[in-house]
Amino acid sequence: MIELRQVSKRYGSGADTLQELSLTLAEHQFTCLLGPSGCGKTTLLNLIAGFVAPSSGQVLLQGQPVRKPGPDRGVVFQDATLFPWMSVLDNVRFGLQQQGMNDLQSTAVAREHLELVGMLPHQHVWPIRLSGGMRQRVAIARILALRPKVLLMDEPFSALDANSRERLQDELLRICDLCPTTVVYITHNVDEAAFLAERVLVMAPAPGNLRADILLPSPRPRPRTSQAFRAITGQLRSELDRLPCCISASLPDCLCSVEK
Repeated sequence: MIELRQVSKRYGSGADTLQELSLTLAEHQFTCLLGPSGCGKTTLLNLIAGFVAPSSGQVLLQGQPVRKPGPDRGVVFQDATLFPWMSVLDNVRFGLQQQGMNDLQSTAVAREHLELVGMLPHQHVWPIRLSGGMRQRVAIARILALRPKVLLMDEPFSALDANSRERLQDELLRICDLCPTTVVYITHNVDEAAFLAERVLVMAPAPGNLRADILLPSPRPRPRTSQAFRAITGQLRSELDRLPCCISASLPDCLCSVEK
């Protein structure tokens, strides 16, 4: 589904954020990008989304070069970017109408996807009246309604409390079972990667951004108290412990600080 061929990305005159990264991501696979801040996870996501272009190399989607954003790739950000002047229903309908769908069709599709994420009873509510978790459900429904081939998620649950985060992780797996899609998911959280992913890419700052490529053997969902889950978190933490520490201890945030 997605292929990166010797991709490097440099911003301005600085060092490479990504350096000669090559990898392939399979269709309908749920891949987590796990690693410290500054290792290029968001840059990789932005390259696949078409928000930025590589400095060298190629990013391909189903064999075609990615040159710009498109409806075949949906992005869910850390903060739910809903239009505050629109109701929940109108937020989900907006993208459908931009694609030329009429009012009757867009309303039906929007309601179908709001029901999928458990937000149909709140379809006429303004976003300001929703909790953070509820807003993220709407944001996910808005993207899924466009039927993207690839779902790109940049720490979508990191701002939520632990209980809300776990509930939405459960919901996300349920939705992926009902609406199979290729998912690339950024996280700093080992437990989140162990619970959600079929494949985990452990990343570090360039050079050598890709430090480990791990296919997780046990099927999902993985009970968080199970032996299989604990074994996976142990494996991921072991990989993270191998990453080099920051060059300078005076930096405010150690590049090796990953939420464990």
